[in-house]
Formats: sequence, structure tokens, C-alpha cells
Amino acid sequence: MSRVAKKPVGLPKGVTATVSAGSVTVKGAKGSLSLPLSRGITVAQEEQELVVKVAEGPGAKALVPSAGATRAHLANMVTGVTKGFERKLELVGVGYRAQVQGKTLNLTLGYSHPVAYPVPEGVSIETPSQTEVLVKGIDRQQVGQVAAEIRGFRPPEPYKGKGVRYAGEKIVLKEGKKK
Repeated sequence: MSRVAKKPVGLPKGVTATVSAGSVTVKGAKGSLSLPLSRGITVAQEEQELVVKVAEGPGAKALVPSAGATRAHLANMVTGVTKGFERKLELVGVGYRAQVQGKTLNLTLGYSHPVAYPVPEGVSIETPSQTEVLVKGIDRQQVGQVAAEIRGFRPPEPYKGKGVRYAGEKIVLKEGKKK
């Protein structure tokens, strides 16, 4: 079995896990998340730990990568229901602004029209300043997907670096045309 899958996932205080035939549900202070299990992979709860196991027999070797991924997803679920996940975006450019109005993120990104992005369920978006966007939620995949969709409206361009970028992202600028 993979090294990742062998390590059990610890459940902190206040987090409960329910293991059923085809899925695992983790509940915590911030909410609950569910993970469907692949065929041939089982999860067992031993005291305050979740242990991922692979079925024996032919074809078990092909399930090893899935077992490691399942363990990583379970660890992310436990982190999500206890601390949550956050992704910060920065808007770089003259006149680039963001503001949240109800369940819509309004972006001004240098187009002839404003961009209105509806905030999906399970994710909250905040704008501490006009050039910063904070995406928060308990599902790591969903937070990353929403941040990627917002970045996709105006990715950073390579000549001036203008656009929507992740906080701390380094943009390698190209040299401009010479005369």
C-alpha cells in the first residue's frame, strides 16, 4: 500500500466521522462533508482515527494510488470542517476593482462591461479592499475552483503583469519589443 494511505487520519475533538457502505461523512464545527468511496477501498474508524484499506485479491495493486488519494481527501475534509480553507486573490491594474453585493461578486477588469460572478453555495467571498478578494469555504476543491474561475476572467498578462493573480504568485515579465 502507498505510504500516504498507511498513515491514519486523526479526528480532533468536536469532529465526528460516519462510515457507511459507500461513503464517509465528516461533521465538525463549520459543517459537514461527504466523500464517496471507490470500489475496493474501505475506510475503518478506530477510536479517533480513520484508516484507509485496500481490498485483497487481483487488481489490488491498481487501487493503491486511489487509496492514497482517498486518505488525502479525508485529511482535507477534517481540516475543512475544523479550520476551513482560504484563497486570496489580488487585482493588479489601473481601475481594476472588486466588490461583493449580496450573493454576487462584481468585478471591473478593464472590459467594456462589468463582470458579475454569482457566489456558489458553500463558499463565501469577501473583499477587504477594492483590489483584494478572499474566497473561503470548508471544501478545498470548491474553494480552489472558485478562485480559479475568478482568476480566469483576466489572467495576468506577461508584459505588464496586469490581471487577477493569486496572492504571492510570481509573474515572469517578458521584455517588450525593441526599436
